[in-house]
Amino acid sequence: MTDTGNGAPEETSAAPATPATPASPADKAAAIAELAQRIRSIAPQPSAPEASGGSGAPGASEASQAPEASGASGASGAAGGDNPAAVAAPAAGEPDRQRGDALREAAGVLTSGGAPAELAAAAVAEFGDDAAERLREDPWAVLGLPGVRPEHADGFARELLGPQAAPGDPRRAQALVLWLLEQAVLRGHSALELPEVTAGLDRLRMPDPAAAIQAAVAEGRVLPFQEELSGAEAHAAGGEDEEPPTRTLLALERLAMAEDSLAEGLLQLMATFVPGEDVEPEDAESEGAEAEGAEAADAEPTEAESEDGGSPEAEAEAAVPEAPAAPGPTAWAAAAEAAPSSSATALIRAVADSALVLHTGGEASRAEPAALLAAAGRLGLRAWAATWTDQGKESFAALAGADTAVPVVTLAELLSGAAGPGRSPDGTLAVDVLIVLDAPLLDVELAATLLESLADGTRLVLSGDPGQLWSAGPGRFFADLLAAKACPAVASRTPDFGPIGELVSGVGIGELQPVEAPDKEVVILTAKDGGEAVHRAIQLLTDSIPRALGIPAEQVVLLTPGHGGPAGTRALNAAAKARLNPGPGRFGGFDPGDRVVESPAPGITRPARVLDGDATGLHLEYADGSRRTVPPAEAGRLRHGWALTVHQALGRRWPAAVVVLPEDAGQVLTRQWVYTAFGRGERHLSVVHAAGPALAQAVAERPAQPRTTRLRAILAENAASAY
Repeated sequence: MTDTGNGAPEETSAAPATPATPASPADKAAAIAELAQRIRSIAPQPSAPEASGGSGAPGASEASQAPEASGASGASGAAGGDNPAAVAAPAAGEPDRQRGDALREAAGVLTSGGAPAELAAAAVAEFGDDAAERLREDPWAVLGLPGVRPEHADGFARELLGPQAAPGDPRRAQALVLWLLEQAVLRGHSALELPEVTAGLDRLRMPDPAAAIQAAVAEGRVLPFQEELSGAEAHAAGGEDEEPPTRTLLALERLAMAEDSLAEGLLQLMATFVPGEDVEPEDAESEGAEAEGAEAADAEPTEAESEDGGSPEAEAEAAVPEAPAAPGPTAWAAAAEAAPSSSATALIRAVADSALVLHTGGEASRAEPAALLAAAGRLGLRAWAATWTDQGKESFAALAGADTAVPVVTLAELLSGAAGPGRSPDGTLAVDVLIVLDAPLLDVELAATLLESLADGTRLVLSGDPGQLWSAGPGRFFADLLAAKACPAVASRTPDFGPIGELVSGVGIGELQPVEAPDKEVVILTAKDGGEAVHRAIQLLTDSIPRALGIPAEQVVLLTPGHGGPAGTRALNAAAKARLNPGPGRFGGFDPGDRVVESPAPGITRPARVLDGDATGLHLEYADGSRRTVPPAEAGRLRHGWALTVHQALGRRWPAAVVVLPEDAGQVLTRQWVYTAFGRGERHLSVVHAAGPALAQAVAERPAQPRTTRLRAILAENAASAY
C-alpha cells in the first residue's frame, strides 16, 4: 500500500485540494452541540440480538497486547502472528472447496490493492465467502481487519479505485467512525464522547465529520446515547442551571447491547430475589403430615395407574426438579456467627438478605468467600465458586480447606460446561449461590453472558480487589458497580500481611514508602537504562533469587509494562533464553525446555513448558500437569514466558516476582499498574527501577487510565433502590 502519511488519500487533479480555514474553538463547540442535537432525532431502533451478551468470550485486548502494525508488513503480522499461514489454498484435506475459492479470490483482491495476501483468512472470517466482492465494492472495509490502519486502507482504496478514492467518500467515512470506536475498545472504553470522535475524524482529514457520524448512526452500526452528568463532572461542565448538563456518547452496537443486557440482568436478579423464611414448628408438623398423606396416596395406585403404570400427571410431576433449599434468617444468622472472621460474618449476613453482593479486599481476603462457600453448602444450597485462572482455582480450593472436593471451577469451565454444576432444563446454571472471584477482570460482554446464565432468585457474589487493573476487554464492570452503589458492598478488614502486603497497601492509597524487609522479602535496585535493567533482572532470575532465597528460576516471573523497547518482554525473554535454555529454536522459534505462554483468547494467558516438537506441532505441559499439542497453525499464539506484561499476569501469582521499570515506562505507569505488579509476588518482590521520579508520580497522581462506560449511568437511572 502507498499512503500520504496523513491518513487521507492523495488529492487528484480532478478534485483539487482547497485549504480549509481553521475553525475557532467556539465554532467547533457549536458544531458539536448541533451534531448532538441532530443525532438525538435519528435514534435508530436496533434489531434485538439473538444473545445480547455476545459470544461470552472476553473482549478485545489492551493495546499493550495488540499485534504491532507497521505499514503493509504490520498488517500481515497482525493477521498471521510470527508464523502466518499460507492462504492461497485451503488446509490439506479440507472438503469445503467453496471456502478455498473464497480465500483465493480474497487474496487476489488484497494483493491487487497492495495488501498482504495473509489477510485473506481474516477477510473471509469477517465478511464471509463473498469477501472479495465486499472489498471491491468497499475497499475501506479492509480497515476492519487486524493490524490495518487508516493510511493502509487509504492506499488500498487508491489502488483499487484510482481517482475515485476521495477523502470524503461515504464508505471511508463509515469505516473511520467504526475504526475510531474499535481503537477505543482496545483502550478499554465501551463508548466514546461525541467530541472525541469528531476530533479523531478531524485528525484523519475527514472533510465533514458530522455527516460521517450521522451516517453511521442512521445505519445502526453506531448507537448514540444521552447521559446526564452529576457531581464533579456536572460542575466542570457548568451545571449551575436548573437542567443538569448532559453528554452525548457513541458506542458500537454490540457493546451497547451488551452493556444494556448486563444492566438489565443485574436489575432482574435483584428484583426477583426472595429470601428464605424460618419454618415454625407447627408448620413443620403440618408439612410432615402432608408428606405422610402424600406417601400413603402414592402407595395406593388408582385404577388408571394400575392399567398403564402411572398417570401422565404423576409423570409430569416426577419430571419437575426438586425445589432448592431456602434457609431462613435463623439458619443464616447461625452460619454467620460460626464464620472464622468478622469480615466473613459480614459477608454471610449480606448474602442472606441480597441477591447481588460485592466483596472487596486483597489476596488474604479470599478466605472470606471461601468461608461463605462452605457455609452455603452446609445450609443445603447449591453453591459454587469461579476463578479467572486454574492457579486461582487451586489456591481458592486450598483456602476452603475441605476434605471433599471443593465446588470451584474456572469461569471459562463454568460457562462452557466443561466443569461445574451443569445446567437446569431451562438452560440456566444449576446453582443457588455463585461466587465469582477476580471480578474486576470481567469485561462487559463476558459479564453479560454470565448474567444471562443465572436463573431468577440466584445469589451472585462478585469478589475482587478494586485496586488491581481492570479487564483486558472493554468496560470497568466491577468498578462501575461499586460506584453505582446499587447493591450491598462488603469491604474486607483482613489485610495482606508481610512487607509485600504493606508495600502494596501503601501503593493502594497513593503512597510509595520504604518497608522493612529483614528477610529480603522486598528488594529495590536501580538501573541507569533499559540495558542495565535487563542485565540486573536476568541476574536476579538466574542467580540471586535461587541462591539467596531458595526459589528456583522456574518459580520466578519477570514483569514489565510492554512487549517492545529495550526492557520489554521480547528483550527480557531473549536474554532469559540465552542464559537458561540456549538453543536454535528448532520448532518455530522454540526448543524443548522453553517456558512459554499461550493466549487462547484476549485476556487469557496459560503458562506452559515445551516438551518437544514435530510435524504435528509443539507438545506442551501446563502447570496443572495436563498436556496438549499446539498445531503449527496456532503456534503464532505462543510467546516465550520467562517475562510477561502485567496484563498477562492477571489472576496469577508466583513465589517470586521481578518488576522491571525501564526509563521509558513513565507514559504507561499508573497506581493501578504498580499495585497489580507489586502484588504478583507471594514470598519475594524485586523491583529493577530505571524510571526515575515517574514511579512515585504515577502512584501519587495517576490512579488509573480512564475508561468511558455507560453501565454506571444505566444502573443509577434504573435501580429500584440504592445502598
